[in-house]
Amino acid sequence: MKLCLAGKRGHIHYVFESIRDVPEWEIAGVSATTPEELAVLEDAAGTLGFSAESFSDYRTMLDTVRPDMVAIDGPFERHAEMCLEALRRRIHVFCEKPIAFHLSEVAEMEKLASENNLRVMSMAALRYEQAFQAACDMVRSGAIGELRLLQIQKSYKFGTRPDFYRKRASYGGTIPWVGSHGIDLMLAMTDAEVRDIRAVQSRCCNHDTGEMEMTAQCLFGLENGIMASLSIDFLRPESAPTWGDDRVRAAGTKGILEVCGGILTLLDSDGEHTVEMKGPFRRIFSDFAAEISGGPRALSGNAATFELARLCILAQESADRNQIVTAGGRI
Repeated sequence: MKLCLAGKRGHIHYVFESIRDVPEWEIAGVSATTPEELAVLEDAAGTLGFSAESFSDYRTMLDTVRPDMVAIDGPFERHAEMCLEALRRRIHVFCEKPIAFHLSEVAEMEKLASENNLRVMSMAALRYEQAFQAACDMVRSGAIGELRLLQIQKSYKFGTRPDFYRKRASYGGTIPWVGSHGIDLMLAMTDAEVRDIRAVQSRCCNHDTGEMEMTAQCLFGLENGIMASLSIDFLRPESAPTWGDDRVRAAGTKGILEVCGGILTLLDSDGEHTVEMKGPFRRIFSDFAAEISGGPRALSGNAATFELARLCILAQESADRNQIVTAGGRI
């Protein structure tokens, strides 16, 4: 089965990390908006043993190669356009998040995917990291009883940010860029519908990086009184041992589960203990590709992908307006 790559702005490395786990797939074409990005994609595909044809325009690539799937990692503001072009050609889509900046774009994608039996997944991979994958399984299996409260943290180093982060029109906002991982983890842990969203954000201390938000907080009110909060920041010191610090605390009627530093801990009637994580663990791209080629269902489906996109847009809207936004259930 044929895969094409369109751009390398974000997490296209997810493809390279696990495409060898699905030997029925090959990288047949690559495209990018700059010669430098194109060269990186060519080298990466070649290192894996693929002879991919190169293109300067992704539409020409899709029409020439006619792939089964395209991995989209171009400019953020063009994600929706690129996804829709692929879906209109009846091509499955693996796309960097956010997949869209506007609700109307999400609705059009969902319609095309449904009408043509196509799969769309965004590159929100927190649910695929081992500790979080195990945590999701435990919450859903009832290890902490009835879930009542979720607290999720996404903290990053600021590092060096390209110019596109300076403008909302090309960046999309810190909530959909960073917060999407945490929101997707919330969706992975519960099927409860989101009823309302209250989000706040700040550009203070952003190293003169224009409109880029450095910090944000989101509060989600779910059905049955479940509450979820998400903390986002670019305040992690450069001296920190890792680029990011991702955490979750899930409190239920029979216990509390926490992930911190890749360690999964459970506090229940037997006391507090570290949970031994048992594989095999799935990886995001190969899990998605295997389903398309006839394997088991991936951990995330179209419903979660489109709901994630919608919630990111609504949370960003809440922060921009400084008011509560009604989510009104899932798409």
